[in-house]
Amino acid sequence: MKADPAVQRKLLDLSEVDAELTRLAHRRRTLPEHDELTQAEAAVRQAKDKLVEVETAAGDLDRDIRRIERDVDGVRARTERDNQMLTGAGIGAKQASDLQHELETLARRQSILEDEQLEIMEQREAIGVDVEHSREALAAAEQKLSELAERRDSALADIDAAEAGRRRAREEALPGIPADLLAAYDKRREQRGVGAALLLQRRCQACRLELDRTAISELRGAPADEVVHCEECGVILVRTKESGL
Repeated sequence: MKADPAVQRKLLDLSEVDAELTRLAHRRRTLPEHDELTQAEAAVRQAKDKLVEVETAAGDLDRDIRRIERDVDGVRARTERDNQMLTGAGIGAKQASDLQHELETLARRQSILEDEQLEIMEQREAIGVDVEHSREALAAAEQKLSELAERRDSALADIDAAEAGRRRAREEALPGIPADLLAAYDKRREQRGVGAALLLQRRCQACRLELDRTAISELRGAPADEVVHCEECGVILVRTKESGL
């Protein structure tokens, strides 16, 4: 393939722009915010699960407290009724004895229920503290997630702007490059990641390897308009006065 040396040198400008686009794409993929967001999202899920857990426990205790309150109210109502009957007129000795026995049983039952109620209320108070802490932890996790998402979006916006500028620069670098030369360049760029590189002091600037004497001799004998390649990495080598030939 033949191409004017000046045209070949245009490939260096194109290669520089493509290298910048590659670096930007790599930066987009490897933004630290990606991993940080994954961790923050996991933290939010864990905080939500913990909150559901403690709120469920609090709800169970609230139901137990209401149940005991109903039981205590029932015992008190029964006690009040028995007391009214006991102090009423026309009650026999056996009925009075039965009522007195029932009142003693109700008093023991009320004492047991009130002890149970106190214990559950203490548990509810403790779990209430856990609920507040869990809500605060969830709010903090969601705030961190929001801040990370904002940082990620800002970084991506910067990359988008830089990529748009580099794509415009690429379009500006294309005019004057023959289709066959551009196709050869693009093919090597897809295969190697780099399409063309400067030969500087007998060293390929793509693979950074110094060419051996045989390769240098062949390059030295090749016409200036001959499109040549690095024998090591296969990219198009652009020769200039600094190539050391």
